[in-house]
Amino acid sequence: MKVLFDTNVVIDVAAKREEFFQASHDVFLLATQGSIDGIISAGSITDIYYIVRRSLQNTSLVLEMINKILQSLVLVDTKAQDIKQAIKLPMADFEDAVVASVAQRERASFIITRNINDFSQSPIPAITPFDFLKKHAWNIV
Repeated sequence: MKVLFDTNVVIDVAAKREEFFQASHDVFLLATQGSIDGIISAGSITDIYYIVRRSLQNTSLVLEMINKILQSLVLVDTKAQDIKQAIKLPMADFEDAVVASVAQRERASFIITRNINDFSQSPIPAITPFDFLKKHAWNIV
């Protein structure tokens, strides 16, 4: 099963955001173990870098984190067709519409995100990390 990781889920893991960390980490671990095919858009990487670097104030540590992310998730480009498709989607947030378009082109089964309401009009269903684990009865070791 292929899933696209939204920026906020990866930041939850990288920044160890207490309230969201465990479920996000567990889904990320599934991708690391190869139990699911995890993908992430190239645009998300730049956002992750910016947000986590601001928080940690350590460029080399953030680049090391990004390297680890790229060892677990497949980096997919945002293409011109994704931007054109995103413009047509009835979604309020353009950045989320681009993510949804990338997920659709890549034939992802789900977008893993904490902001499922932002993806209510997405052509690919959005699901929280917690609900994804619950729905698919993943047992994390």
